[in-house]
Amino acid sequence: MKKNMIVPKDYNEWQRICRELLDDAGIEIDGGEKHDIHVKNPKFYKRVLKRGSLALGESYMDGWWDCARLDVFFTKIINADLQSRVPDNLKDIIRVAGARFINFQSKKGALKVGKEHYDLGNDLFCLMLDPWMQYSCGYWKNADNLYQAQQNKLKLICEKLKLEKGMSLLDIGCGWGGLAAYAAEHYGAKVTGITISAEQQKMAEVRCASFDVEILLQDYRELDRKFDRIVSVGMFEHVGPKNYATYFEVVDKNLKPEGIFLLHTIGANKTEVNVDPWINKYIFPNGCLPSLAHIASASERYFVIEDVHNFGPDYDKTLMAWNERFLASWKHIEGNYSERFKRMFTYYLNSCAGAFRSRDIQLWQVVFTRGLEGGLIVPR
Repeated sequence: MKKNMIVPKDYNEWQRICRELLDDAGIEIDGGEKHDIHVKNPKFYKRVLKRGSLALGESYMDGWWDCARLDVFFTKIINADLQSRVPDNLKDIIRVAGARFINFQSKKGALKVGKEHYDLGNDLFCLMLDPWMQYSCGYWKNADNLYQAQQNKLKLICEKLKLEKGMSLLDIGCGWGGLAAYAAEHYGAKVTGITISAEQQKMAEVRCASFDVEILLQDYRELDRKFDRIVSVGMFEHVGPKNYATYFEVVDKNLKPEGIFLLHTIGANKTEVNVDPWINKYIFPNGCLPSLAHIASASERYFVIEDVHNFGPDYDKTLMAWNERFLASWKHIEGNYSERFKRMFTYYLNSCAGAFRSRDIQLWQVVFTRGLEGGLIVPR
């Protein structure tokens, strides 16, 4: 705490409540462990207790508290279920309730995440991600580094799709074109990728220039073509409950009769509107995590679920690798961003790592067909 800082009259009571909550999670205020927090502004306690998770993130961005191992801190507070014991902020409640009735992921709303997150700057993502520019969970089976884990993931997807030379592949939410380039180079596929990020499209077109790949800047709802295979990696989180049925209708319309569809998505354990207020405001506007029940219900009219593969713990490793690379590369990009942005992005990567480590959220690859005769043997 800074000298001469004015301490609120009710400071001791708010601090006591926070201390008792954190004690239950094995976290001390100004303790000696790396997962302990160090409070720099006495207004922190009241702010967080009154406004919940949004205030916890915003106060960190404002420099009101620090923690050497945010990932461990979040694992501990999630495992102790502290969130359920802190009063919800009214705005948070309205936001979650609104997601049930308002289509935040309309075509206009969907563009917001492209502009506010994926268009942040290719300088940041080029340094933080692997050479394939994969901004989704790697597959760490038989891998000890980010590059190998992401290459494993790309191969796993292509093998699950039974991709063969000359097949047409649609990549819904193609990012910077890494999967499109990999599928074209290693499997001889003819790839169409779509993205709602202008910055991603520019880089993807350059990356894929020497392959049979086209990159389109458009919403998935505008598609009307037939493909042998369809894949969507890390995009379904932005679709939203109001659009799940439409999403699978679009996939069905664009997939050939004997086609295979692979969905790679972060998922929630419970079937409810899963909106984190801080993530929604600062990282992924209008995002919402689906449950397996959401996916099954929305797809059952069109597809048979052939396989569900959960490797959520691998996202913990992926996020910590990104965090390490982000901090190591900060000196090269700090002129383009503020110190508050650095704290925001660090908080984002570590809080998500903690959530995956505690198994609070999952990562699924779901494979769909229309019911292939004899079934489908899916690799691991």
